[in-house]
Amino acid sequence: MKDISEHLYGRSAAAITAVYVLVGALLAVGIDFAVASAGGSAAVWTPTRLVSDWLLVAGSGGLLYGAVTHHRNRAETARRDLETSNQQLQVLSRVFRHNVRNDLNVIQGYTDLLSDRVDDERSRQCLETIRETTDDVVAISEKLRVIEDASPERPDGRVDLVAAVHEAIGVVDAEGAAVTVETPSEAWIRADDSVEFPIREVFENAVTHNDGSTRRVEATIRENGTTTCLEVTDNGPGIPPDERAVLQAEEETPLSHASSIGLWLVKWMCETQGGTVRFETDDDGTTVRLRFESAGQPASPTR
Repeated sequence: MKDISEHLYGRSAAAITAVYVLVGALLAVGIDFAVASAGGSAAVWTPTRLVSDWLLVAGSGGLLYGAVTHHRNRAETARRDLETSNQQLQVLSRVFRHNVRNDLNVIQGYTDLLSDRVDDERSRQCLETIRETTDDVVAISEKLRVIEDASPERPDGRVDLVAAVHEAIGVVDAEGAAVTVETPSEAWIRADDSVEFPIREVFENAVTHNDGSTRRVEATIRENGTTTCLEVTDNGPGIPPDERAVLQAEEETPLSHASSIGLWLVKWMCETQGGTVRFETDDDGTTVRLRFESAGQPASPTR
């Protein structure tokens, strides 16, 4: 069916209509003769009946030509708009990642110089705020790079989710947090190495956005037939309802938007890997479920 649709899409509206009219005309002749033959003397074939059938086929062919032309024009317009939007996003991403980041590096350099020259505590606090803010923006630029470099094609590789989770925990600064992991010895999923970015982001959110006196993070991997689920639960304040609504609606507006690109990174990167993401928040904290397609262990594991 897919091959047929692709074959038809590659033909012009005139060609599709011509084939339809030709096939319809032949069917009209065959059906009229069949009806006349089956009906005996009661059903007499006449040229007038055939002409009326051909006119019906021609009229419906004209409607088909108009419909195909209309949808082709709409599809072409949508394609051009999409290409323009993609070009704009690529330009904005590159400008942000290169130009803005270079300017931030200059700010960070002057901040370090000033920190050696000021003596009062208030000025040092202001400089520390500048440094933290610029570090946050630089981190956002790195996340944009991950999204830009991600392939839109479904991955055909295999990754051990257990190893990816332990790698993410090792990278995240979890000092002062109690992190527990419950996993099988290995759990292979259909993905590529970029799956480590949303996993790392989930653990970073669970640890860094937890302002409790005792920070707890629990990670569990469960295999259920064709799917493998990573569940990360923390006892933090949770994701605000408006941000969860934005992610579920998959649209940002001036009055409703996510405060960080991190959650979008988790959602987009998991969906690129063919997985799904679910966020649940209650009085006890937040639970994030990343679900992927299970895969058999490769013959020569690389991870």
